[in-house]
Amino acid sequence: MSAMSLRLPNSLHEAAKELAEREGISVNQLVATALAEKLSALMTVEYLQVRAKRGSREKFLAAMAKVPDVDPEPWDRLPAGMASNRRLQPTKARRRATARRSKH
Repeated sequence: MSAMSLRLPNSLHEAAKELAEREGISVNQLVATALAEKLSALMTVEYLQVRAKRGSREKFLAAMAKVPDVDPEPWDRLPAGMASNRRLQPTKARRRATARRSKH
């Protein structure tokens, strides 16, 4: 384990001490946990950006075309009004794929 000297504004240090006390942990644990959470979030964003670059809209649409075009179960439906989100509407390619499947 290594030590780190950290300069904080007094207000932030006081808030950290109060929160650590409420949580029943040391300020060191609070800071280490907060730093670990932040690093994890940043690394996840980087990981997803790398994965997104490998993605292909054509492959996505081809996979989606294989999904049966059926209504969702009642427990899996979107709340009223959410389906108006343009991104949730079927794309032209999805509609064409659906039309091709229904002809067979």
